[in-house]
Amino acid sequence: MKAAARKVRELAIVGHSLVSTSHPVMAQIVPMRRCNLSCAYCNEYDDFSKPVPLDEMVRRIDHLGRLGTRIITISGGEPLLHPELDDVIRRIRHTGALAGMITNGYLLMPDRIERLNKAGLDHMQISIDNVRPDEVSKKSLKVLDKKLQMLAEHADFHVNINSVVGGGIKDPNDAIVIGRRAIELGFTSTIGIIHDGDGQLKPLENEERRVYFEMRNWKKRNYSRFNQFQEAIANGQPNDWRCRAGSRYLYICENGLVHYCSQQRGFPGVPLARYTKADLKREFLTEKTCAPHCTISCVHQISHIDHWRAPQTSRISPGSAEGLVNISP
Repeated sequence: MKAAARKVRELAIVGHSLVSTSHPVMAQIVPMRRCNLSCAYCNEYDDFSKPVPLDEMVRRIDHLGRLGTRIITISGGEPLLHPELDDVIRRIRHTGALAGMITNGYLLMPDRIERLNKAGLDHMQISIDNVRPDEVSKKSLKVLDKKLQMLAEHADFHVNINSVVGGGIKDPNDAIVIGRRAIELGFTSTIGIIHDGDGQLKPLENEERRVYFEMRNWKKRNYSRFNQFQEAIANGQPNDWRCRAGSRYLYICENGLVHYCSQQRGFPGVPLARYTKADLKREFLTEKTCAPHCTISCVHQISHIDHWRAPQTSRISPGSAEGLVNISP
């Protein structure tokens, strides 16, 4: 029943987003930049930051509600390190948004999962990079399999397991092992392509491409579906698309600033408290020159809703200047 109710809410989000372009579909918000791991390819964490205070998180979530945000996903760092995460999730649900979380899963225990159920979490994604831990990543199936079994037994929320190829992962076939285990436990399975430090394309080797396309052909693979863009990435080709970052997708860092995504910090770099409908409209119509070789899947998926409308009339080149000074008519 909970899964059916969640699906109805998801369909309502898609329907509303097709009708109106004046609100964000998804925002990722960071309550905790510190992480308990240090994966070699990741640039989204540190080992010392304090959690964002709950009252400040509540204000930021309410601002996302003010903008009409439909899905709010908690990311990091490692969000489970935040001491008041359950209250953060409750506040997200209070706005009417779907509540999601991206976690490495290390801190999950049965009682912690039950608390997430009670708080109202809708979706959880765990990225597992390899079968056995190595110097690139400790997010391994060997370490996390017991956590996955706990989730299968206790979680009321949807669980997606994301495996990866590229980015220094030694054996691409690990992704197949991870994906099969996810489906065996009743979860959905996705496969991602690890980007470089700017979120840009790094072409796959032949074996990596083979694994990627094999997993793409699985029937039970993805609850979001809008992932056709990854085929071009796998083949080392650019994508022709309209990135709606800063409008339909927002990334809110630990300092409360709005960015295009985790890899393009500083653009637009506006405090969320001052972000307006005018900002959303401007960014909806702004072409980002980093888009053709972008591998940030959540931005692609959200932008796909509007791929058929509203050609972009201004342009910006993230990374070449600060603020919004590169926007031109």
